[in-house]
Amino acid sequence: MYLEISNPMDYHVALYIRLSKEDETEGPSQSVTNQKSLLGEFVQQHRLSVYDTYIDDGWSGTNFDRPDFQRMITDIEAKKVNMVITKDLSRLGRDYIMTGHYMERYFPEKRVRYISLLDGIDTGVESTANDITPFRAIMNDMYAKDISKKIKSVKRDKQRKGQFIGGKPMFGYKMHPTEKNQIVVDEKAAQIVRRIFGMALEGVSCRKIATQLNEDHVPTPATYAGLTIGHPGPYTGLWSSERISEMLQNETYIGNMVQGRTVKISYKSKKCLRQARENWVVVEGTHEPLIDAETFQKVQMLVSSRKRTKSRTYDFLLRGLIFCHECGYPMAVINRKNAAGEERLFLICRTYQRFTKAGVCTCHSIKEKTVTDAVLAKVREVCETYLNPAELMPVAEAAVVEAEKAASTEVSIQSLRNRIDTLTVNLDKMYMDKLSGILSEADFQRIYLKVKDDRAQLEEQLKTLEKEKENPVPKEDRAKELVQRFLESVPTNRELLFSLIERVELSEDKQIFIKFRFRQLNEAG
Repeated sequence: MYLEISNPMDYHVALYIRLSKEDETEGPSQSVTNQKSLLGEFVQQHRLSVYDTYIDDGWSGTNFDRPDFQRMITDIEAKKVNMVITKDLSRLGRDYIMTGHYMERYFPEKRVRYISLLDGIDTGVESTANDITPFRAIMNDMYAKDISKKIKSVKRDKQRKGQFIGGKPMFGYKMHPTEKNQIVVDEKAAQIVRRIFGMALEGVSCRKIATQLNEDHVPTPATYAGLTIGHPGPYTGLWSSERISEMLQNETYIGNMVQGRTVKISYKSKKCLRQARENWVVVEGTHEPLIDAETFQKVQMLVSSRKRTKSRTYDFLLRGLIFCHECGYPMAVINRKNAAGEERLFLICRTYQRFTKAGVCTCHSIKEKTVTDAVLAKVREVCETYLNPAELMPVAEAAVVEAEKAASTEVSIQSLRNRIDTLTVNLDKMYMDKLSGILSEADFQRIYLKVKDDRAQLEEQLKTLEKEKENPVPKEDRAKELVQRFLESVPTNRELLFSLIERVELSEDKQIFIKFRFRQLNEAG
């Protein structure tokens, strides 16, 4: 309180006040009113001009996304504020890394003078109090960490006692009107839950249950609770098979309190990690069940049986790169036979596939080969425009020299022979799997052709190396060959394609949009 300000007319002051629930336990001296009075007395005594007072009531010091703190930062950026005053350093924050960032970097860079009254900190003058500021910030951080541990311990204890400590109870329940940490049946939502379990018991799949609920315009848990979705997407307000599956496996519906399924990364972060099932806190018989135990177990058996169903993943060159232009979600791949009985891959919108009758998006159906051919044609065009063989020669010559240093031709030949032998063994094993019924005819043909093609390429490389061994090729010729091979392989090499292309979008009217990772390539398109 003995700070002196020689030129008060030069400053536009921000009075910053913060109070969290944890701070309230330290006594009334930390109250908003008390802080405001102390700061007001200081500015009056030193004839300072207050631009605005910023108050974050009920916000933790480890969180710097506080509304009024961010409003103050905005005013600093607009050069409306050049002095910040707080009661003490902990009001600014209790995370020593972020507190140090604002004190040591942000405020000085913005020409903002910071004063902490009770700590005697004033960045506008040289002072020993400023020198120990980092240690004060660390102590404040340790306090926040200690408080976090205590709160976590209390919450864990309540969980073990079967008390509900979450924000919203599981769909089908609501908070008890009088008893704290207790849940009771929400009859309106409970009817929907019972309907879902009834359909599952009849053998209806999760996807079909979701489709039926969407057709009947049954509100989802988020819609029913009136929650505001920050970034709504095409799935917003719709039931999904994942949501249904999660509900069908939740023991809350047989009267058991299930908590601790996620855990915060740290007291400084809001992000949570999913816990393994064995780390969940499950307390039996804490509330009225919606589903009897026998029904629940039968449904678990049905859900588990579907998990063992073999799912097919189709591999193609642009897999993972193709998205729907309208809804932005990845395209799904299906296998269909044409009139001649030949299998062909088709791309369709995954949003449409999951919510067909909801009318969220359209089919976008198109042959995978059509899209792949169009994309490769564009990539070849780009390569011809930007890849000059003459400019690539120095790189290729250096690569040839490095390759010669790394390994001799004889070592390379032996390595290729070993890889060819391995692929041959794999082909033999696949054939035996097909005969024994482990591998279907369609899968065998698909994998067999791919492995056979890989082996043929290795055999071609082996022939080339064996010829080189008999008739060594000059380095310059080898470099030219390397450049040519590179130019030819760019459009068909998956790794190179992913290095060039960020995403491919397919529109409803079958237009293909390619977004390259490099600005000049997009401009060329």
